[in-house]
Amino acid sequence: RLPGGRRQVLCLWALLGVPRVRCEPIRYSVAEEGESGSVVADVAEDAGLAPAQLSARRARIASPAGRQHFRLERGSGRLVVAERLDREEMCGRSRTCTLAFELLLADPLQFFPIEVSVEDINDHSPVFPDERVTFKIPETSDPGSRFPVDAAQDLDIGSNDIQAYSIYPENEFFSVSSQTHGESNNVLQLVLQQPLDREEQSELDFTLVATDGGSPPRSGSTQIHITVLDVNDNAPIFTQTVYIAHVLENAPEGSKVLRVVANDADVGINGNISYQFSQGVVQSQSAFIIDPSSGEIHITKPLDFENVQKHELSVRAVDGGGLSALCKVLVEVMDVNDNAPEIVVSSFSSPIPENAAPGTVVALLAVRDQDSGVNGEITCALEDQRSFSLRPAFKNYYELVTVSTLDREERAQHMVVVTAADAGSPPLTSTHTFSVDISDVNDNAPVFNQTSYTMYVHENNAPALLVGAVKATDADAGPNAKVSYSVVPARGPEEEPCSCVSVNSESGGVFVLRPLDYEQLRQLEVVVSAADAGSPPLSSSVSVRLLVVDENDNAPLVLHPSAQDSSPPSSELVPAGAEAGDLVSKVVAVDADSGQNSWLSYQLLRATEPGLFAVGAQSGEVRLRRPPTERDAAKQKLVVLVRDNGRPPLSATAALSVLLVPGSWDAQLPQQSPAAGEDDGSLTTSLIIALVFVSLLFLLSAAAFVACKVCKRKELSSGPVLYGASSVQSYVADGAAAGTLPHAYCYEVSLTTGSGNSEFKFLKPVLPILQQRDSSFMHVN
Repeated sequence: RLPGGRRQVLCLWALLGVPRVRCEPIRYSVAEEGESGSVVADVAEDAGLAPAQLSARRARIASPAGRQHFRLERGSGRLVVAERLDREEMCGRSRTCTLAFELLLADPLQFFPIEVSVEDINDHSPVFPDERVTFKIPETSDPGSRFPVDAAQDLDIGSNDIQAYSIYPENEFFSVSSQTHGESNNVLQLVLQQPLDREEQSELDFTLVATDGGSPPRSGSTQIHITVLDVNDNAPIFTQTVYIAHVLENAPEGSKVLRVVANDADVGINGNISYQFSQGVVQSQSAFIIDPSSGEIHITKPLDFENVQKHELSVRAVDGGGLSALCKVLVEVMDVNDNAPEIVVSSFSSPIPENAAPGTVVALLAVRDQDSGVNGEITCALEDQRSFSLRPAFKNYYELVTVSTLDREERAQHMVVVTAADAGSPPLTSTHTFSVDISDVNDNAPVFNQTSYTMYVHENNAPALLVGAVKATDADAGPNAKVSYSVVPARGPEEEPCSCVSVNSESGGVFVLRPLDYEQLRQLEVVVSAADAGSPPLSSSVSVRLLVVDENDNAPLVLHPSAQDSSPPSSELVPAGAEAGDLVSKVVAVDADSGQNSWLSYQLLRATEPGLFAVGAQSGEVRLRRPPTERDAAKQKLVVLVRDNGRPPLSATAALSVLLVPGSWDAQLPQQSPAAGEDDGSLTTSLIIALVFVSLLFLLSAAAFVACKVCKRKELSSGPVLYGASSVQSYVADGAAAGTLPHAYCYEVSLTTGSGNSEFKFLKPVLPILQQRDSSFMHVN
């Protein structure tokens, strides 16, 4: 802050909304020794920010050096002094003392470089190296002779440095002369104004005062004691007024720096010269030693270019008579590459989302090297630049940014190694490793471990039966990888999902909620969806095919002859003269089951004459085993057992009634006597009446059978029955295909009253019907 309250802002180029600012720093000046809390400037106003933005964007002061000399008041936006500033401690006698730091805004990332120049105040008084200085001056010294005195030192600079020397009290013999030869090379001498007379005054005391130019001025003094000698009229003389040496900072202890040489024209004890340090910075004196006899200067401890670049020494040569001379020795420390670059992280953000756009700033870092010249030139690079890169920001600042799209499922953590190398020989390097964690984004849908599932369930299953499970995995993490399962409509959201199948939302177990009937439902296909818990959620679906396995739960159904108790048994006629192997009837049965559960076999269970009839085990055809005789009963009752091949097997019975029609049981009739012809007419009449009676009885039985069948069909179609008409046709077709009915036939039954014979007329098989498995039919005439 300049006098009058004006702020000196040379450049402020702030681009709001961008993550970095490239501009010249904001510059302020402040006087040293300011109290903690002293206001430097309103940095928020100079940065173009409102005070409220400082708190909202988490503003803070970041200093690469690590030490915070200033602090930021977020509420007011002012920059204040954080601790007492001592310019001499921080910068020594350097003409400029600038403290550089940054105003860092974290959200979004933005920073403003700031430089504060610390102005010197007159807070130090001049100090002489010695409180008392004694000179031995021969009385033969001519007026104008000069006697060097160690100049006073003032830590302040500029106008606050030493401006004048004076003698108090003034005397007639001496005056003071001060000359400046280059930086910090003040030559202070006492000038003899008139000859001394030892006999009149052998000693002389006065005070030498140094005054600086501060307001108010400060002063320092040293006591001067003059002893007037009687002889030794030649003082030592150095070969050079100023000696300059260059020493590498890594020079070992004891290394020779240079040798100063002084000559004295006197002989004897007055010509013997000894060397010693007369003044200089205490630190410099402790780093060097001088040989009193030879004048060689050696190093006593390691030098550090980064701490002190130049050492200023003052060497006094004193002869045996007390005369002396002064010279300056400037030791310039030469830099070597002994400091590796430093990497200072100002800001670091981790984790970052995997969908972060390329160019996202992950970290802001600064690099510095305490060496100078080429040893301080730094290059910064990354070992792996596939996902991240370094982008220069401002001066020695770099931004670590993303260069490509990140994928957490491919790599959840990146170890980014930043390497800083200087240009020294050999070059020194340092590294800093950023552990960048990638946070998950819901970008992966669940994936089933199979493209489709096939499960089996036996019919008549228990309710809520577990028949299998589906499994899906999600490559994401956390809630984004938590998978839940549900049954969804197969054709669209407007369709209701299947009500007989359910899936466990957590485990994926598939349950059948109610018993199934193979005869009504052979297979079922549902769609199971797996959705994660992300926002928005992602899902995938898979088809689950549920196959119903048949159980032997249906007994064979006899279609012919009718097995209903309410209907009379079917009657078949066997005419006289029938031969062995002739077809009497056929038992037709079907089984609603499938596979071997529907394979049917037939056997004769009971018969009036067991040896008269035989039943085909596979066809169900009832045939004569032998020709009937007159000894056989006219009415034969047969019971045929129909059994399936299930485990355990189920069966049904069919009852048949067979009428043996009499007529010609013997090949030859017995011979009648002529007298018997008289009874021919009455016998013929009796036979005709019996035949008519039998025919009427048969017609009535046939009519009753047809009526019973019609009634049963109506009951099956209208009431709750086990099999419908379409089912029966399907079962017949299934039975034929499975081998129960090897062929499908149309049966035509012809009855005649004249011959008294009944027969089945077999038509050709209806093979296309069997191939299409549409239906099987039977006509009865």
